[in-house]
Amino acid sequence: MGEKKTIIGPHLRTPLSTRSMMADVAIALTPALLGAIYFFGIRSLWMTLLSVAVCVASEYLWQKLLKKQITADDFSAVVTGMLIAFNMPVTVPYWIIIVADLFAILVVKQMFGGIGNNFVNPALMGRLLVMILWPGTLMQYVMPQTVGAGMDAVSTATVLSTMKSGTVGAYTYWQMFIGEMPGAIGETSKLLLLVGFGYMCYKGVVNVSSALTYIATVTVLTFVFSAEGMFAGDILTNLLGGGLIMGGCYMLTDYVFVSRRGKILYALVAGIITAAIRTFSLYPEGICFGILTANCLAGWMAMAYNRHVYGVSKKKA
Repeated sequence: MGEKKTIIGPHLRTPLSTRSMMADVAIALTPALLGAIYFFGIRSLWMTLLSVAVCVASEYLWQKLLKKQITADDFSAVVTGMLIAFNMPVTVPYWIIIVADLFAILVVKQMFGGIGNNFVNPALMGRLLVMILWPGTLMQYVMPQTVGAGMDAVSTATVLSTMKSGTVGAYTYWQMFIGEMPGAIGETSKLLLLVGFGYMCYKGVVNVSSALTYIATVTVLTFVFSAEGMFAGDILTNLLGGGLIMGGCYMLTDYVFVSRRGKILYALVAGIITAAIRTFSLYPEGICFGILTANCLAGWMAMAYNRHVYGVSKKKA
């Protein structure tokens, strides 16, 4: 009798893995980190390194103590740590960064099963925690040291906060584009964020259509609904004056959908919510609330966009 053979069906294979994708995102964030050091000083580096170290260590210890598979080396915690630091002003105390890191990794990510199971963006939830418990710490923005102000400068409002209060901004479009304006350390330089985004596009680890859909939706709707408000006649300030580029390119979680149309639907919902908060609420930004709300609605949107499975009757599907 001949040797029995086991027939194994074909499988789709790809060189992409969680580790490689997250490593590429970390590399893409590096230009913005260098820009933060240039504009806000060496403390930006210490903030980022501390945040990354706490995120990786807390994830490793959690998985080690609970005897789970160790995934702390897949760079997802590194990316979370970088994004949490990037969403903070350079004046934020170190202990607040640590609290945000622990909450993001242990509560938001690991308690829901780890990467792929958390239903909201951990980095944004870390920022939201700080925004709710210690809102004053997120108001202590300083002028970049390249425009004459140092670390000991008096805190100042961001571009969007200034316009929300009805004051004409003092920053040119070029300054807002390169990063010479007050803000969170990772969001100010749109130029360097776009350089990193271009790298992710080249590596194929980001959905370009959803990122552009989100950014365009927020920009256009905020401009339209603010015909007599803070963004009246100033669509470029709407685009460049806050963290819209960082939110759309790096924090819009679009892996909840497989289909291209599903990702665009997800980006549209996040964009509409962000634009509404920017326009009608007291908050000048809205990115954190917009993306997190869309995260929570992702399950409902997935059911509403339930595509027909080939070979299965629609009644059974």
